[in-house]
Amino acid sequence: MDDRQLAAIPQRLRASWLRSERYGVPENEVMPVFTGTVDTTSLFYECGHEVLRGLHATLSNEPISLMITDHEGLVLTRLCTDTAITRSLDRVHLAPGFYFAENNAGTNGLGLALADRTASLVRADEHYCTGLRGYTCAAVPVLDPVSGALAGSVNLTTWSDQSSDLLLALAQATAGNTAALMLARKSGRRARPTPRGEVFRVYADRAEPPRLSTAWTTSVATAVEAMRQDRVVAVVGEPGSGRTALATLARRTVRPRERLLNARPPAPDDVDMWLRLWTPELGKDDTCVIVSDVDALPAWAASALAPLLTGFALTATDDLPEALAPLVDVVVEAPALRFRPDDVLPLAHYFAHRDRGREVTFTSAATRALLSYEWPENTRQLRQVVRAAAARSDVIDVHHLPAEVFTSVGHRLSRLQALERDEIVRCLTAPGATIAQASAELGIGRATIYRKMAQYGIKADQLRGW
Repeated sequence: MDDRQLAAIPQRLRASWLRSERYGVPENEVMPVFTGTVDTTSLFYECGHEVLRGLHATLSNEPISLMITDHEGLVLTRLCTDTAITRSLDRVHLAPGFYFAENNAGTNGLGLALADRTASLVRADEHYCTGLRGYTCAAVPVLDPVSGALAGSVNLTTWSDQSSDLLLALAQATAGNTAALMLARKSGRRARPTPRGEVFRVYADRAEPPRLSTAWTTSVATAVEAMRQDRVVAVVGEPGSGRTALATLARRTVRPRERLLNARPPAPDDVDMWLRLWTPELGKDDTCVIVSDVDALPAWAASALAPLLTGFALTATDDLPEALAPLVDVVVEAPALRFRPDDVLPLAHYFAHRDRGREVTFTSAATRALLSYEWPENTRQLRQVVRAAAARSDVIDVHHLPAEVFTSVGHRLSRLQALERDEIVRCLTAPGATIAQASAELGIGRATIYRKMAQYGIKADQLRGW
């Protein structure tokens, strides 16, 4: 592709074309990777397929192919009653079982939507492969409404000579309905807030950080050693595991008087403004930027960061963006809280003291409950639990803790089930409570309480010695 062709297409598409070229995708032939099976057991597939079937019923006479893909661009299902477009899509392998991410099929709607995590419309000649230029593709990523992870995409494809004005809006509505249905089937849990792209200075905590386990201090020491050598460090780990805290602690150990900024990724449509907001700070002396969750950045934004990658620390959940990974010198893992149970109590005391401004104690029953819980949302969840409990008392007992700390259920609860579980735990953790009292207050028999405790995984030995 010559410079004149590149200049004629928008920035995001231009970046995608350059990536496609770098991947070695043939321009004159569509050759996606094929897999013999697709996963049809996920919640995303279940909800996406259901929403697509409803849309398909209203578009049965239109030459539009409706598809969903997983987060890697694997086409999971395709609905279309127009024989001509179906046969045509088969010839270019845009069908279930084929991968259509950028590195397999070049610039295309669904590949671009997954790479940049934002709604994308790719028309006719904007496709990288000539075999796809007879189509217009509108695709929208679907994020898990609770975790925020990329679940997959919704893709609508039609002929390139068809009107595309409403195609992207239709795809956006379909993706939104899919995410809403996923949230409803995740027991009505709150949706993850939309990222706002905060940029703020990281101040030192007033309270002295606690002494933690070897697993944590070893990771910090690795990051400290790398930063002393001015190497670019990426801290990876599960959400809430303290990745930014680890990077901050290591950097303050190396340069205690340095100005630290933390930049959190915004919604994809706001990335350009977000970059303009804080990148000028990089030229200032004694400034280091910690960019959190770089794996959530659109591909083009990660590419824009690459030439600036000095005086940086990065955090990510898992894989680093392709544009940034080769520039990272050292990858450090922030261990999940369930792998360092010795840190639960020191962190609980630290969080409570920081929020209350004075010492907070935990009863033996509360201590037992905190130590027995697996903390699936890691340190972030512990901080939230302790903050809420410390706001109620300087002596935290079991009745100050949420019901989730006393339960272990391997499946999703409905909203009604969660309410029932919470009420049972509330009654059983009340000061001086007995099974008989809980039975009377709830209006159910003792046998029913024991059965419900087993159903919801309520750990009786952590309540009050039942």
